Amino acid sequence: MRFLRWVVSPVQKAQAQALAAECDADPFLTLIAAARGYTDPQALEEYLSDEILLSDPYELPDMEKAVACIRAAIDADSLIAIYGDYDCDGVTATALLYRYLREAGARVLYHIPDREADGYGMHVSGVEALHAKGVDLIITVDNGINAVEEVAAANELGMQVVITDHHLPTDTLPAAVAVVDPHRADSMASFRLYAGVGVAFCLACALEDCPPEELLERFGDLVAVGTVADVMPLCGDNRSIVRAGLQQLADGTNPGLLALRQAAGAQNVSAERIAFTLAPRLNAAGRLGSAARAVELLTTDRFEEARTIADELCQANAERQRIEQEIVSQAEAQISAARLSHDRVIVVAGENWHPGVVGIAASRLVERFGRPVLVCSLRADGRAVGSGRSLPGFSLFDALAAVQSCTLRFGGHALAAGVTVEAARLDEFRRAINDYALTCERPVPELHLDCRLNPAALSVDLAAAIQQLAPFGVGNPAPLFGLFGVKIERVSPLSGGRHLRLLCSKADVSFQALLFNMTPAAFPFAVGDTVDLAVQLDLNEFRGETALTVQIRAMRPTGFDADAYFAQLDLYDRFCAGLPGDYAAITPSREEIGLLYRTLLAAPCLAERLRFLLLDRLPYGKLCVALRVLTELGLARQTAGEDGVRTVEAVRVQEKTDLERSTLLQQ
Repeated sequence: MRFLRWVVSPVQKAQAQALAAECDADPFLTLIAAARGYTDPQALEEYLSDEILLSDPYELPDMEKAVACIRAAIDADSLIAIYGDYDCDGVTATALLYRYLREAGARVLYHIPDREADGYGMHVSGVEALHAKGVDLIITVDNGINAVEEVAAANELGMQVVITDHHLPTDTLPAAVAVVDPHRADSMASFRLYAGVGVAFCLACALEDCPPEELLERFGDLVAVGTVADVMPLCGDNRSIVRAGLQQLADGTNPGLLALRQAAGAQNVSAERIAFTLAPRLNAAGRLGSAARAVELLTTDRFEEARTIADELCQANAERQRIEQEIVSQAEAQISAARLSHDRVIVVAGENWHPGVVGIAASRLVERFGRPVLVCSLRADGRAVGSGRSLPGFSLFDALAAVQSCTLRFGGHALAAGVTVEAARLDEFRRAINDYALTCERPVPELHLDCRLNPAALSVDLAAAIQQLAPFGVGNPAPLFGLFGVKIERVSPLSGGRHLRLLCSKADVSFQALLFNMTPAAFPFAVGDTVDLAVQLDLNEFRGETALTVQIRAMRPTGFDADAYFAQLDLYDRFCAGLPGDYAAITPSREEIGLLYRTLLAAPCLAERLRFLLLDRLPYGKLCVALRVLTELGLARQTAGEDGVRTVEAVRVQEKTDLERSTLLQQ
């Protein structure tokens, strides 16, 4: 259970009350909305409204040129190819435009590059393959904005290209007939945060020459799935798109998405369900096989065929999860054996780790260790091909740029990037990127709370009111509330011990809260502890009754000082890196080491729980050093169970031990 810095949004009660009165809105919802920046009455009303509000697609640059070119190709019966991408955004964009053009009478096919063999984006080989099939016009979706060489190759072959993309362009645009991208420097679009499928949808609306709201009734489910999967902010047009798309998903108008929902057991639909249930299955096709199979699912009109493909994708996702867990387990063992857990940037590598899964594994390790992680697959050609994830405040792209002399190639952005390194230089690369990271301010993971909440306010009505702010996702997260200073009264296992139910109290109010993916053996708190909870509220219907669900997203001991903790952690990391410095603040005294030893003598303890038990008496850095000293001198030992949970126990000795024998303390 990682420590985070909790940040509570500033509350402007007077402003919120004035807005509530002016807009005739729920004061509590207005309070949350105002804290999120909706302080203008018109913006607030749009945020709380159910009305579908979409921008004019012709605001996007080159839209007129794109429409004219595509209409001419349809009229001439030219063969059109949609050049897509293998992730969920690219797959839904490909399916949407393919279905639209097919229904419009066009001769159309699609091409999806292979993740492992081709990599992302357009490739000259792909362009040449389409030319050999007689393609006259290529329309890209979710890629192409930087395909200068590939578009030039298409032009030389006598093919036309229309680019639709949502990625950032460079200074040089490809010489295509049209380049439709909201992020172009000359873009006048009022809304720019579309996913690739959102830009493809705008193109279809312009081709249909109808209000976007009308076409949303046909393709809203596809646009919603791709938008959520690509982690686009759920504000503005995206908010309207996803709200309408969720209704279509519930209605089951697309046979492929209906079959996928049924195969995945996704009875209810929400943005969160898309992100964690549907999107991973659509992505699994491109990660472990051909993403074209996912396009087939989304474009078929036959439910029996859709059900067969949906079952395949569920199996592929299960295999992806198995591979992911295997990589994560091997990486954690490597981190432990090589003592990498205190590196500023963790770099791990394994033989033939699946390249389509290493990025997800990196995300899991970031959650586990709270620092940037690069996971590399060692290939037979002597190269290490990796994918990395980071935390806000540390740009992985800038870090790779700073050590590019150690790499063969790299790319990406601040929070996610890819890199290729010669395997023989991997240790050099690890040292270089950590040396760079030590020159940067340490990124501190933060948890943002909408407001403090008294447990007495927890109710079904409150949870129902919050649903008016949905759909929830990036840019519009589900409200997170802080319940401070609550006492744990009871801990009960659920689902065979995979989850926990806590009975908590404050003053004379008691409530139950759920903590998912936490076993009793790994739970670092105990009955009687006083803790702070960060919770989300939801509704659960069972046998016609609606009940409140309080779900714990994070917890910490009451009184936790995040600044002191991260200062200690920073010093300890620097000590572990062998850097010179003044480490008096993390050097435990004899009395403090004795305190730890006596605590362990009383009873074996979870390593995680030690942080909480001694929070006020032994700061984190001193605790780490003291535990290593006791282990070094044979006064303590750590064991790990099959579930990876570490337990620390004291080793009883007959004679006093001279602490000055500790090499660590001497250092």
